[in-house]
This record gives sequence, C-alpha cells and structure tokens, in this order.
Amino acid sequence: MENAEIAEVFRKIADMLEARKDNVFKIRAYRKAAESIEALNEPLKNFVRADRLREVPGVGTAIAKKISELVSTGKLGFYDRLKTEASGDNTPKPDSKGEKAR
Repeated sequence: MENAEIAEVFRKIADMLEARKDNVFKIRAYRKAAESIEALNEPLKNFVRADRLREVPGVGTAIAKKISELVSTGKLGFYDRLKTEASGDNTPKPDSKGEKAR
C-alpha cells in the first residue's frame, strides 16, 4: 500500500471513531498519524522493514502494529470491524478457516 492509501485508512478510522463518540485523544492520534504518513518523503513500507515506525511523528505502539498489518497484508482487521459496526451488520464473519470470527 502507498502512503496516501494508508493515511486515508487512518482518516476513515478517525471519522468512524468520532461518529461513535469514542475517546477524543484516540481520534486525534489517528488523524495525526495520517498527516505524518502523508508528509513522509519515503514509502512507509521502508519504515516497516527497518523497524523504524516509531520515528514517524504521532505513531505509537498500537498504530505501528496497525501500519505493519496494512503494509504486510493490505488489510486491517480493526478497520474492517469498524466498517461492519458502522454498517449495522454485527453478524460474526467466518475467518479464512471457516470458523466464526471473535
């Protein structure tokens, strides 16, 4: 994933957290991370490979894990769960092994 795509995911996460009236500091953290990611002059995947994500302003441990997941898989479980909640469909989805997700 490109930096702009990752930044957009974090902006959307912030918007969904805001819509459900989540912690204002968490919302700000996702927005700050999105801004910092977009401002980088280097692909974020280079930071992941070199284990340098914490050098990105606004990226703490939790957001670093989410960035790593996005870069390595192209998906983010947390984001997918938020989208499901926002759509009103809280039915557990089967995982890749056919088991119900938790």
